[in-house]
Amino acid sequence: MARINSAEAEREAVLEAARLMAVSARTAPKGRGLDSIKTLILHGDDELERLAQVMEEKYREDPDRLQFFQRNAEDVRKSAVVLLIGVTGEPKKPELPLNCGACGHNCQAMLKGKKIDTGDARGPMCLFQGIDLGIALGSAVKAASDYNLDNRMMYSIGAAARKLKLMEADLIIGIPLSVTGKNVYFTGR
Repeated sequence: MARINSAEAEREAVLEAARLMAVSARTAPKGRGLDSIKTLILHGDDELERLAQVMEEKYREDPDRLQFFQRNAEDVRKSAVVLLIGVTGEPKKPELPLNCGACGHNCQAMLKGKKIDTGDARGPMCLFQGIDLGIALGSAVKAASDYNLDNRMMYSIGAAARKLKLMEADLIIGIPLSVTGKNVYFTGR
């Protein structure tokens, strides 16, 4: 008889669930039918520790304002997997622009303008790309909920991922995943 203990079953399940969350992000509805969503799954103690260390470096830049980077770094260390979801910020269909102006420009001016990279994000960003990211994130965490995975969306993880150049995206949000008896992301906050 083959046996799989709970630790092994949970480790395999959380990684498979992260893969399915990435699928949910990919298949989420996109504005104008164009997809700029990118995903990356991080797992293993070395990958997560490297991410947590960069988050702590960011915290030390401004401890009063960025305290949550320190707290979230500890959360990453308690996680089994982190799913990164990012998006590029260029306007959709620049050859047939919408020119809604929500970014503060028209599409052609945005494409010709200089992007400002703060390290955490790069902009300006087409509002529709930001909306797509939000829909993809919602779809992914809904999948996590379906599998009863503890999770939380974290800007701080995405900022660290951009600093590490883990994916080419103008804005990244990280979703840490945990399978424990008590949700590690909402304790004593």
